[in-house]
Amino acid sequence: MSTERIELDARIPEDLAGQRLDAALARVFPDYSRSRIRQWIDTGRVQVAGQVRRPRDRVAGGEVVAIRAVLETAAQDPAEDLPLDIVHEDAALLVIHKPAGLVVHPAAGHPSGTLLNALLHHAPEVGALPRAGLVHRLDKDTSGLLVVARTLEAHTELVRQLQARTMGREYLALVQGEPVAGGRIEAPVGRHPVDRKRMAVVAGGRFAVTHYRVEARLNGFTLLRVRLETGRTHQIRVHMAHLRHPIVGDPVYGGRMRPPPGLGEAALAALQGFHRQALHAARLSLEHPLSGERVSWEVPLPGDMAGLLAALGEGLPNPAHGR
Repeated sequence: MSTERIELDARIPEDLAGQRLDAALARVFPDYSRSRIRQWIDTGRVQVAGQVRRPRDRVAGGEVVAIRAVLETAAQDPAEDLPLDIVHEDAALLVIHKPAGLVVHPAAGHPSGTLLNALLHHAPEVGALPRAGLVHRLDKDTSGLLVVARTLEAHTELVRQLQARTMGREYLALVQGEPVAGGRIEAPVGRHPVDRKRMAVVAGGRFAVTHYRVEARLNGFTLLRVRLETGRTHQIRVHMAHLRHPIVGDPVYGGRMRPPPGLGEAALAALQGFHRQALHAARLSLEHPLSGERVSWEVPLPGDMAGLLAALGEGLPNPAHGR
C-alpha cells in the first residue's frame, strides 16, 4: 500500500452547532466518510481551534478545523491481468461476481493474484482510492457479488450506505440441521477470547444482526436465504454456528460433520468432496451514487453449490422444499 498526505482546513458552519464533531466534519468534508473522519479524530489527526477533541464532542459552530492525515491507497500493489466476471460497470462503480477461492485483498500468503490486483489492471483509477475502491469484502471461499467504487465520491457514498444499513446484501447458505423457521439473530461479534484468528459471539463484541428464512429443506440440511443488517467479519458463519446450524463445509466454524442417517453414497461423497463453506452472496442492492436510483443485481448459485444441493436432494428420502 502507498500513502497520500491529506491537509484540510475549514471553518465549521454555524448551522451545524450542536452536532457531534464526526458528524459535522462529514458534512464539511463530504469526500470522506464519517468512519474515516472518526478514525482521524481518534488518532489525533484533527484539531478544532487548536485542540484535539473526541468524535462525540459537540461543536459550537464557527470553530476552525485542521486535518493532517494520511490516506492509504493501493497504488503500489501490482496490477495483474486476471479474469474478472463483471456483472455491471459504469463511471461510478463496478459489480463483480467473485468465484470461490479468489482472495479479495493482498495479505500474508497472498501477495498477488487477488481481486484487488485484477481491479488495478482493469480500472487503474481505483489505485487512488482506499483499498482500490473495495467498500466491503467476501471471504476467500465465499462466492458472489461485490461492489467496487471507481471515484472517491462514489466510495464515500457507498461507505455511507453500508453504515446506514441501506445497502442490501443477501446470501444463500446451506446449513447443517433443520431450523424450525426463519428468524433474526442479534448477537455481538468480536475476536475469540482464546483463538485470535477466529471470531465469536462475545460479550462486548460489535453489535451484529442477521436475518434468515428457509428456502429449501433437505431432511438434515437446510438452504437459507440470509440478509445482513450489519457487516461484521465472518458474521453469517459465526451467527449460524451460534444458532447451532453451522454452514456446511465451513473449516473454521463448522465443527464435525454429522450426516443424517440413511444418506446415500453419492450424497455422502458430494458432502465429503465439498471443501469450502457453502455460502454465496446472491443478491446486492444499493442506491446508485450518481442517480440515486435503487438498483440491484442477482447471480445464481455456482456449480459446486448447485451440484451439492442436487446430490443431497437425490440422496435423501422425500426432500421437502419450501420458501
